[in-house]
Amino acid sequence: MLRLASYNLHKCRGLAGPHAPERNLAVIRELRPDIIALQEVDFRLGTRPEALPRSLIERETGLVPADINGTGENSLGWHGQTILMRPDLAEAAVLRRLPLPGLEPRGAVALRLPELTVIGLHLGLTRSSRRAQLARVSAQAGRIGGDHIVMMGDFNEWRDDRGLEMLSGFRVVAPGPSYPAPLPRLKLDRFAISPGLEIIASGVGNGAQARDASDHLPIWADIGFA
Repeated sequence: MLRLASYNLHKCRGLAGPHAPERNLAVIRELRPDIIALQEVDFRLGTRPEALPRSLIERETGLVPADINGTGENSLGWHGQTILMRPDLAEAAVLRRLPLPGLEPRGAVALRLPELTVIGLHLGLTRSSRRAQLARVSAQAGRIGGDHIVMMGDFNEWRDDRGLEMLSGFRVVAPGPSYPAPLPRLKLDRFAISPGLEIIASGVGNGAQARDASDHLPIWADIGFA
């Protein structure tokens, strides 16, 4: 069993600032994930410097970031995304970047492990872009991911009955409302798991610190191999 999680950090600014990455790292530590996909880990402007300091991650969480060539020398992620994992998992991990179509620059990060491929997503703001992006990821997932695949991240989709049609071969799970963090109403953050995997338990990290650390709450799932 592995505990997977996803968390949109909102550049570690909470709802209105100030920049306080220690809060986000405390939320991640409380989740105790084996692997976590993160969104908005870098600032948007200039060389996109890291909003989540690389130097604090392992000390505060015991996890290490995937080796990604960022959009700038000081970036932590690619298109604002990265994946953290246990150090022993990192030894066998291979990461690929997946450019995605749409009106705004977007990309996914695919982490391949010996028995599992995890794809971190932060989809676009329009449904037409999200559909095109999921079509691209779904088409590539089978070629790079083998039999067991989990997509997870900020899908930016608030409907259960629209926009996710391209994931017909996956089981899509939203553990609960995750946005906005203080009074969550929308299920924007989701998992999509391939056949052969099962979700043993799942939930939303909704502690008091999580409600202050970002505009999204994190989601988690314990995944087993059927």
